[in-house]
Amino acid sequence: MPRSRRLTAAAGALILLGALAGCSTTIHVDAAEDADNPACADVSVLLPDAIGDLDRVWTDAQATGAWGDPTVVLRCGVDVPAPSDLVCQTIGGVDWLVLAQEDERQRLVSYGRDPAIEVIIKRGSDIDFRSIVETLSTSIQSGLQPASAKCTDRIE
Repeated sequence: MPRSRRLTAAAGALILLGALAGCSTTIHVDAAEDADNPACADVSVLLPDAIGDLDRVWTDAQATGAWGDPTVVLRCGVDVPAPSDLVCQTIGGVDWLVLAQEDERQRLVSYGRDPAIEVIIKRGSDIDFRSIVETLSTSIQSGLQPASAKCTDRIE
């Protein structure tokens, strides 16, 4: 094969590889400090391909998942929360502490589980927070470590 054809074929292959790489979006997510905990692997393999209309997008960090653009991000291996006076809700069989609301996002952290899981949900008019957390909880519940503590009624 003449050299010019080989160069053309090689250039075509590089363009094709670039186009294929452009089809799979990978987003940056900071891994949690304890992301290499083997229990996080048990959770990671159970993450759903979609949450409602939000398709999963790939992340560049261990023990993480993301859906949408990303509208939802999950990180396993965050600091285990201590008992707190924050709102604690049981959703999908998992207890979640609802952290202080932020302008652009809402964060929740699993309660009574080690390692702990953080879910970050971007605020928007079409976001059903409870449905998102219900889907995630149901999907990962069988991979979670047994609960060592549970939500209790708040004393006002």
